[in-house]
Amino acid sequence: MMSEGKPNFQAVKKFVAINAISCTSDYRDRFEALFGSRAHAIDRMPGFLDMYVLRPMTESGDYLIVSHWESEEAFRTWTKSKEFLEGHRRGFEDLHKAVERGEEPPMKSEFRVYEVIAR
Repeated sequence: MMSEGKPNFQAVKKFVAINAISCTSDYRDRFEALFGSRAHAIDRMPGFLDMYVLRPMTESGDYLIVSHWESEEAFRTWTKSKEFLEGHRRGFEDLHKAVERGEEPPMKSEFRVYEVIAR
């Protein structure tokens, strides 16, 4: 697994999921607060390796949530788990409240998935 003191990347990180999230300008602070106080439910999932939350450098850009997994199966299992619901509960509540008020959702999300082939 080690080569010249470095981890073998292919053996460690094989699958990446990127969640691109667009937020209305008035929801950005709330979105960042949600991640700043996240439940860490994903951390308990088998096959989860790590995650980065990236803030766009422009007001109109998407936030990117980049998660690394041992396999696509581990990622797919998470998306159907109670931990997924726990980790997203507050954001889902915000979306539900906006719909109840007849407003557009304050954020939209799109998962993109990738297999790691090189580093």
